Amino acid sequence: MRISFSAAIKQAQPLVSFPPGILNMDPFMARPHSKDKVVVVVGATGTGKSRLSIDLATRFPAEIVNSDKMQVYKGLDIATNKVTDEERRGVPHHLLGVVDPNVEFTATDFCHHASLAVESIVRRDRLPIIAGGSNSYIKALVIDDIEFQSKYDCCFLWVDVSLPVLHSFVSERVNRMVEIGLVDEIRGIFDPNADHTRGIRRAIGVPEMDQFLREEPNVDDETKALMLKEAIEKIKSNTCKLACCQLENILRLQNQLEWSMHRLDATEAFLKGGNSDGNNIWEKSVAGPSILLVDQFLYEEGFGAFLTSQLRFLWRQRL
Repeated sequence: MRISFSAAIKQAQPLVSFPPGILNMDPFMARPHSKDKVVVVVGATGTGKSRLSIDLATRFPAEIVNSDKMQVYKGLDIATNKVTDEERRGVPHHLLGVVDPNVEFTATDFCHHASLAVESIVRRDRLPIIAGGSNSYIKALVIDDIEFQSKYDCCFLWVDVSLPVLHSFVSERVNRMVEIGLVDEIRGIFDPNADHTRGIRRAIGVPEMDQFLREEPNVDDETKALMLKEAIEKIKSNTCKLACCQLENILRLQNQLEWSMHRLDATEAFLKGGNSDGNNIWEKSVAGPSILLVDQFLYEEGFGAFLTSQLRFLWRQRL
């Protein structure tokens, strides 16, 4: 995100007037152009990454780049838990539901398309926010891609929820997904000859429903209900396993690659649920601190920091 000098002056007007010549602008004017800024939101599935990224994008001039390897595909909006148009609150999203569901979209593909999206967002003087649970995509882009490293500074926000609380939430989320049409959605793409190792068919929910959908026409209602229940339990179990794997990957990236991540504990907000108390706690413990971190990340090296140093110099001269 580029912050123009004129915009910075408008944002931070001096509160005192300086005698001619005492405020030396040369050091600031001579500063080399710094890297553009990118915010990266990570976390296990179900922790609220999309919610936080949208919260940030409604407070900063920002756009979101999806980094979830299943949400890049068209279709299965319920199974992949894509944010709805209403939940997006008008925030532009990139790489969300745009890839042919039958192709293999690799980490290399993600790096190429995400880099183009970030470049486009920065060119329009907006802040790119990369958000998603696929840590292999994040690593490939911000660690392995030397060109990306040379262009951008990243601020990492890690939304964390204690595993017992997250597992309970994930279980309830699967129940809600079933209520709004998960089974019919997966039934709509069912193909007994399909390859579940490619494209969107790798998404949790599709392999787990395979046996039920194969046997559905041939069994009685009682057996059908039992098989469906077993499939749903598998979906819950595998989603919890995914959350554990994602958490391990985040910790590995943090420890081995020395990422500077800001951990934001959303556990208490999840315990309170989606009521007003839960929303207030989310604002206090997750959204609010994130806004402050991003604000500091964006402006700590700009005109505000320079002006602060000049004010300190002037104060020392008057002592």
